[in-house]
Amino acid sequence: MRIVLLGAPGSGKGTQAKLLVEKYKIPQMSTGDLLRAEVVAGSELGKKAKAAMDAGQLVSDDVVLGMIQARLSKPDAKGGFILDGFPRNIPQAQSLDAMLARLGQPLQLALLVDVDTDVLMKRLTGRRTCGSCGAIYNIHFSPPKTSNKCDKCGAALQHRSDDNEQTVGSRLKVYQQQTAPLVNYYKAQGKLRTVRGVGAVGAIFKNVTDIIESQIRPLADVMVKIESAAARQAAKAKAAEAKAKAAEAKAAAAKAAKAAEAKAKVAQAAKAKPPMKKAAEKKAIPKAKPKTRVVIKKPAKPAAKAKPKKVK
Repeated sequence: MRIVLLGAPGSGKGTQAKLLVEKYKIPQMSTGDLLRAEVVAGSELGKKAKAAMDAGQLVSDDVVLGMIQARLSKPDAKGGFILDGFPRNIPQAQSLDAMLARLGQPLQLALLVDVDTDVLMKRLTGRRTCGSCGAIYNIHFSPPKTSNKCDKCGAALQHRSDDNEQTVGSRLKVYQQQTAPLVNYYKAQGKLRTVRGVGAVGAIFKNVTDIIESQIRPLADVMVKIESAAARQAAKAKAAEAKAKAAEAKAAAAKAAKAAEAKAKVAQAAKAKPPMKKAAEKKAIPKAKPKTRVVIKKPAKPAAKAKPKKVK
């Protein structure tokens, strides 16, 4: 069984989560607990989370999702899990759905513990804690027998500084703006069930288990059908991909065979031709004799006869 618990601060969903863990023997995954465990372990995710917290920043959704995925890989989560405190908004819910789909472990139930705002204010502002034994009281719903004293050990009760109307009002406003829209998100998926979170804890838990027993089996059947259809589609796509690869390989083999055949024909044709004569064996072509140039000498002109000198 794979459940996400929804509810405003003070709704008591954390208490119901612990009771569900005891009954169904599946782990509760609180993001706060996961963060602390990873930081203590010194894992890579824990180092990233610690760096963000030390810098006063929010731990990124990727880191939180990585922690959830790592927790899901442990043996005790094979039978299911209970998510408490995550997702806090629709983008986180979408990322969570995508991750769980990849793992083949989609959510089966979103359980809303619904409590009116005025009751939430009284629960949170009226909370008192024993500083010695850790017992918790509420001055409006479960007050101690003696004012401001623990019934178990007699120590003084403490009132947390952030359990005031202004701080509590701000926390509830943030919940209404960011987390409350998840109700419609999971309702649209057909996974939402609601239980009233008012009254005795045992009575609320009885309503919770009744919802789980009556609803999670039909939901599980639907999810099995969806998962089977997705598996068939994936197998079909895988077969088509394998067929395409086989066709591609066949075409490549045919092309290679054709090329090899052509190469063999060229080699065979070359082998059938007579060998070419070497240059030395080729018949030498006689060189043409150079033509003799005949020079005809012209006869020399006869010398002019000298005239006789006159005698005086």
